[in-house]
Amino acid sequence: MKWSLFALCIGFCIDLLIGDPHGLPHPVAAIGHLISLLERLFRRLFPKTPGGERAAGACIWILTALIAAALPALLLWGCARVSVWLRLAVESVMCGQILAAKSLRDESMKVYAALKHGSLDEARQAVSMIVGRDVARLDARGVMRAAVETVAENTSDGVIAPMLFLVIGGAPLGFFYKAVNTMDSMLGYVEPPYKDIGLVPARMDDVFNFIPARLSALLMLAAGALLQLDVKNGWKIFCRDRCKHASPNSAQTESVCAGLLGLRLAGDAWYHGVLHKKDYIGDAKREIELEDIPRAGRLMYLTAVLALVVFGAGKALLIVL
Repeated sequence: MKWSLFALCIGFCIDLLIGDPHGLPHPVAAIGHLISLLERLFRRLFPKTPGGERAAGACIWILTALIAAALPALLLWGCARVSVWLRLAVESVMCGQILAAKSLRDESMKVYAALKHGSLDEARQAVSMIVGRDVARLDARGVMRAAVETVAENTSDGVIAPMLFLVIGGAPLGFFYKAVNTMDSMLGYVEPPYKDIGLVPARMDDVFNFIPARLSALLMLAAGALLQLDVKNGWKIFCRDRCKHASPNSAQTESVCAGLLGLRLAGDAWYHGVLHKKDYIGDAKREIELEDIPRAGRLMYLTAVLALVVFGAGKALLIVL
């Protein structure tokens, strides 16, 4: 247990310092390829009915989750047979790959840089890498809002939630979580052709993110206090707006961020040419501005540090006891 905790701390530092270098193979990309392969396979094997496609989605979920956890577990077992230090080194790298704090901040800052240089087209292109909505319809403030929203929302499922799973079960459980999250991202849509095959992946993502999303929101409030943001308003908007999303988890940290920064986020958005009606989150105490993008990044970073301290202390206490 203690080696996994050391690996998490080292991996967190690796993520903050290095992130995910472009051009290098990444395990999450491999998980994505596996999901695509299984989707093609099970679409052929199961009948093209709602029930058949839901069964296919369940099979995809089970196989992907098992493989994503089993392969790193076997690799770490083999490394431990050679040396505990080799296992620590390999698991540390795995933890760094599972966490996405630097990548999330770097991608959002590309949006910031493009807008700062006055290039709306470049900003739209940059934000399209981190959001799923149709970016061609976004003006400059819409691009800023999209960047802040995705940093706020992904503070949970990109950083805090995987960190919690890493604390509980090391890299194998961390990759299990990333598989759950990736399946939802690839299959969990309400429109055809994913409406039925994506049902189980979407529901299981809701289940496994339920507790982490709420812990993330509370940690973000604490981070907001340290950054001297409007914690009173953050708590107010969290209590009022945290359920204003189709997902039971997505608005948890987004509502806190909106309240802390005094912004109105979310609202209607276009996805794949279809307008989706959404509630607003937060109150527009002021207009969103360019500097809100790095503010959201700082809030995410400090939330991650607090999570590491709290989760790490909890596990250390369990080890001692």
